[in-house]
Amino acid sequence: MRNSRKNTCGYLPISSKPFFIPQTPVEQLMMATEAVFKSWNGKRAVDYRNAAGIPHDLGTAVNIVTMVFGNMGNDSATGVAMTRNTGEPGLEGDYLVNAQGEDVVAGIRMTKGIDQLAVEMPEIYKQLQKIAQILEDHYRDMQDMEFTIEKGKLWMLQTRDGKRTAQAAVRIAVDMVEEGKISIEEAVERVSPEQVDFFLHPQFENKAVAEARASGKVLAGGLNVSPGAAVGKVVFDADLAETWAKQGRQVVLVRPETKPDDVHGMLAANGIITSRGGRTSHAALVARQFGKPAVVGVAELQIDLVKRSMRVGDLTIHEGDFLSLDGSTGEIFIGKLKTVDPDIKDPWLIKLLGWADRIRTLDVMANADYPVDAIRARDYGAQGIGLCRTEHMFFESERLPHVQNMIMATRKLERKEALDALLPFQREDFAGLFRAMDGLPVIIRLIDPPLHEFMPDLLRLTNELADLKLQINHAVNMAEIDNLLQQIRTKERIRARVEQLHEQNPMLGLRGVRLSIQIPELTGMQIRALFEAACEVTREGVKVLPKIMIPLTTHANELKRQREVLEKTAGKVMAEQGITIDYKVGTMIEVPRAAMTADRIAVYAEFFSFGTNDLTQTTFGISRDDAESGFLMSYLNQGLLPENPFTTLDRDGVGEVMRIAVAKGRKTRPGIECGICGEHGGDPESIALCHELGLDYVSCSPFRVPVARLAAAHAALRHRSKKKDEK
Repeated sequence: MRNSRKNTCGYLPISSKPFFIPQTPVEQLMMATEAVFKSWNGKRAVDYRNAAGIPHDLGTAVNIVTMVFGNMGNDSATGVAMTRNTGEPGLEGDYLVNAQGEDVVAGIRMTKGIDQLAVEMPEIYKQLQKIAQILEDHYRDMQDMEFTIEKGKLWMLQTRDGKRTAQAAVRIAVDMVEEGKISIEEAVERVSPEQVDFFLHPQFENKAVAEARASGKVLAGGLNVSPGAAVGKVVFDADLAETWAKQGRQVVLVRPETKPDDVHGMLAANGIITSRGGRTSHAALVARQFGKPAVVGVAELQIDLVKRSMRVGDLTIHEGDFLSLDGSTGEIFIGKLKTVDPDIKDPWLIKLLGWADRIRTLDVMANADYPVDAIRARDYGAQGIGLCRTEHMFFESERLPHVQNMIMATRKLERKEALDALLPFQREDFAGLFRAMDGLPVIIRLIDPPLHEFMPDLLRLTNELADLKLQINHAVNMAEIDNLLQQIRTKERIRARVEQLHEQNPMLGLRGVRLSIQIPELTGMQIRALFEAACEVTREGVKVLPKIMIPLTTHANELKRQREVLEKTAGKVMAEQGITIDYKVGTMIEVPRAAMTADRIAVYAEFFSFGTNDLTQTTFGISRDDAESGFLMSYLNQGLLPENPFTTLDRDGVGEVMRIAVAKGRKTRPGIECGICGEHGGDPESIALCHELGLDYVSCSPFRVPVARLAAAHAALRHRSKKKDEK
């Protein structure tokens, strides 16, 4: 009886307690079989299934086969081999002469690279190569094979689709298309959005690595089994790694070797280091599968689990000290190295995403507020800016005082002065975005600030007032007293205004379109800045495609009023500049009432953008800001909700609200463009729902654009397959 060492569903538990071994083969088989079935609900098996997305009701299986032995002498061996070397064609793996299977992965003995088998047993190596090719051709995928050589005879124990890094997954998929083994559609389906996400993991800054090497901060080196850069505090057991990670600490798990019991800690860690093990060790396989940077087989690393420390030569590293590891080079550095955003110019990834673009029907846009974000989004394949949040531009130090003055002003002249001061900043912002997105649409959302985010803090004002009043008691002359009194009067006036504007629930208060209706000059300033910028860059030869989005509309009359102000100002600026700019006006659907009356709102809107963050919280009645620290996590843990609705769109509730809005909007205005621009725009399951709802685009952060491109292709392929099955 044999239960695979890497069974993804269940494991044969090993107990340290003595037990009686039955003497009859039938009894032994029955007990061993029962033990495997019981292992299905073991903690490590549950942790693994949770991470891998394997259903808990799937069940496991037991294979009963005749044993062969690799420990029968120097003409016997055991090993593990993959049919592709981290993506490149060619065998990769490890083996041991005169050994059993567990010896290869346990790290007890130093393994040999599979290419050495060609020297020691050339005929066996040729047989293995031939069988590997047959298996890969049959299964049309890279294979992970286990074999044993017993007295000069090769036995194949098992094969399965091999675990691979994100980079290898992309290359293998593309290569197999070009080798004629699979179709373009199959290649796109085989690479998951999560793998593309892992592909974009950060790397260490070249300068930081060079300096670390020059200053002797390279602690040790090992096998580079899973790429990417990881920085964290050293921990020596999986439980502590999980605990520290939940506390928000960055950790690197260091072990002599990992076992299935360590999976929960490996998943919690930023990176993994082991002193033993090879490229097919447990640590290497799990790290590759879940995109964790890892360095294994660091032979010079001496780990003392009792003293919670490790030593390399004369240098001792204690638990809690920072290390940086490079899973691409196998180097481990002392301290924290600076990381940089990854380069996605990999030729295989570019080709795969190009195929995905041909398959998908959803456009993929990016949320970007600054030109640098827009440039990155364009480099990552974004087809435009789906959300520019203008309020984010106002948080900068040189602008915030003018915003506060604008909000706090009680007289029109004061407000005009503040808006006039903001106008040049806004014009420059918009011009930069238009230049970066030359020829692509830019959706600009007018300011949507919860007032409390911009106003002075009430408690701080009160404390400052108390401090000024105390200073009067220590003043030495009338001039100083007069100065303090003037400051007190100013502070009291500001505090009174802040108290007047204070809201119990700012997220449902004077924000979005409501603020612009109360201060129509604010809309006028932003529209003037936008169209002056558009005219400026048009003269430079830049093609501008602006779309103006009114936020938080709840009633058609709000949009009608704002559109009147918008069109009047836009027309005036274009007349002044002598240039005509084509533009569209739309709105953000963020509350259920807007969705239910979308047919009326569509009279004044040429596009809808669902703000799914606010739409989720207003549909559920759950505060997004308090959710993850409140009862929502308890609901998820108890299984009352299938997933976090702020991470993955709620299909039955929020999704249904969106469905109604799309249908009503298109009834009034056939072909009205609809998309989403909340955080859900980068979530693969949410993207699939958007495809089903017939949306035109999704918009997400620039770093999620490649993920969204692939997820949108998966959604299109899934929809195609469903339609085919229905026929």
